[in-house]
Amino acid sequence: MQENVCCFIGHRDAQDTAELRRRLFDLAEDLIVNRRVDTFLFGSKSRFNTVCYEQITKLKAIYPHVKRVYVRAEFPQIRDDYEAYLLERYEGTYYSEQAMKAGKAVYIKRNQAMIRASRFCVFYFQKDHDGGGTQAALDYARKQNTTVFLLPK
Repeated sequence: MQENVCCFIGHRDAQDTAELRRRLFDLAEDLIVNRRVDTFLFGSKSRFNTVCYEQITKLKAIYPHVKRVYVRAEFPQIRDDYEAYLLERYEGTYYSEQAMKAGKAVYIKRNQAMIRASRFCVFYFQKDHDGGGTQAALDYARKQNTTVFLLPK
């Protein structure tokens, strides 16, 4: 676990609202200012990740030392042009070793690797939603003693 790292995990169909965006911005700014987080890990395939990325990008304009890192669940090796494309939006990208040969569980393994690398995890989780991968990731984060923030509330 790295002290200055936070990851985002949530349902694919998160409700994108002005309130969610405000709460994410305020929470992330608090993490940057008061808890010295300087690296944010992002996955893919969810509206929540997109909203988080947009809020961290706004904060990066205020706190330029902040890094956005895309953790791939696909393409262990990537071509130089694809990496260059990703690095136009992110300050880094990698494929976790745990995701190798994970088969259909690749997103679960990727999420677990992100959690293990993070001191903080921000989850978009709704109890009435099909638990699925987000529920599994939340349970895993709690077992890892990661500081968890739940949205929406």
